[in-house]
Amino acid sequence: MPAKRGPRTGFLRAAAALVALAALASCTSDGDGTAPDRSTDSTRSSSEAVRLPPVPDGFDYQIGGAYTPPAGVRIVARDRTAEPARGLYNICYVNAFQAQPDEQDDWPDDLLLRDEDGEVVIDSDWDEALLDIGTPAKRKRVAARVDQWIDGCADKGFDAVEPDNYDSYTRSRGLLNADDAVSFIKLLSRRAHARGLAIAQKNTVELADRRSRAGLDFAVVEECGAYDECGEYADAFDDRVVVVEYTDKGLKKARSGFGDRLSIVRRDVQVSTPDSDDYVRRTR
Repeated sequence: MPAKRGPRTGFLRAAAALVALAALASCTSDGDGTAPDRSTDSTRSSSEAVRLPPVPDGFDYQIGGAYTPPAGVRIVARDRTAEPARGLYNICYVNAFQAQPDEQDDWPDDLLLRDEDGEVVIDSDWDEALLDIGTPAKRKRVAARVDQWIDGCADKGFDAVEPDNYDSYTRSRGLLNADDAVSFIKLLSRRAHARGLAIAQKNTVELADRRSRAGLDFAVVEECGAYDECGEYADAFDDRVVVVEYTDKGLKKARSGFGDRLSIVRRDVQVSTPDSDDYVRRTR
């Protein structure tokens, strides 16, 4: 699976999100709730009528920093600390399965995954602690925190949420498994749908066949062209897939097979802004 992901900024700890959480306390466990009117391009999800991305169409991946979308873009993914782009389909990025380095101390010690020696299990690529979603009770507690961030996305006016690191269990040294990941993201799906948001599967092609069970609506994938995985995602999500490639070769492969079916963009690995020397954005 692709190992490269863009940098993630710190999580927003907004009072508005806490207020939204309290307002939703009366929702049922099935995710019932009042959602904003998102009737345009809507389709019935497993919980609520949500608006799905208008694939294929122009896409930009801006999780490293928001900027004015280029001409022709209709779908934008941004970090949850950013504001959505007016008039476009907006995907809200949240780091749901791991704790960013500057946020690790904010998590209760027992919600950080630990090995047999009591050491926190770290994703060495990004120096991020894995969250412990290995039991129903812990999944519920972790989800309660992530739900606040999902609420913040909805309150800002995003159309969808992208929970990153669904594949963390593959880096857990066998302490977590696929069932743990699916059970956890199912909780996030219920919250997203209750707030009228679509929810994306991020990477993790090996779990694409569990899409329905997990309550996932579409996919955000990195380097499916480079890794010859685009077809599997396209089949599992009925072509509702937005693709980020980090190499010209990957872009060419993705476009040659799926350019008329999926939304595909080439970005630099740091998903930087146009004022950076590293900035790359291409669609051909």
